[in-house]
Amino acid sequence: MDKYLEAALEEAKKGLGEGGIPIGSVIVVDGKIIGRGHNRRVQKNSAILHAEMDALENAGRLPAEVYRKCTLYTTLSPCPMCTGAILLYKIPRVVIGENRTFMGEEELLRSRGVIVDVIDDEECISLMKNFIKNSPALWNEDIGV
Repeated sequence: MDKYLEAALEEAKKGLGEGGIPIGSVIVVDGKIIGRGHNRRVQKNSAILHAEMDALENAGRLPAEVYRKCTLYTTLSPCPMCTGAILLYKIPRVVIGENRTFMGEEELLRSRGVIVDVIDDEECISLMKNFIKNSPALWNEDIGV
């Protein structure tokens, strides 16, 4: 597994250990992780702290030219909200651990010129499948169902 996707997966496991939803993300520029996060909607009683949003928040305020050189790694296909942030900051590449348990806005990203790589990682898939099976109400809340 790619070391950056592995870091995102560590974030996902951290979120699960905190009683949250096991989705993780890291933002990389020039081979360095500049932001990492995990879904913290439950932990922070937040409407918006998905993993990608948390990673962006933890990266801090950055000039536009930095975002334009980043790759965002996420364990799960990005939802419409997170896709909007990726597009807003013109992040050029997104690496996705899996999209079997949830298909986000990958086509929108591609249509706007973002390179989207889906790894189809078995550990990411099993982590989400088990979570969805064990916590369907929380999962549905997270995706707005």
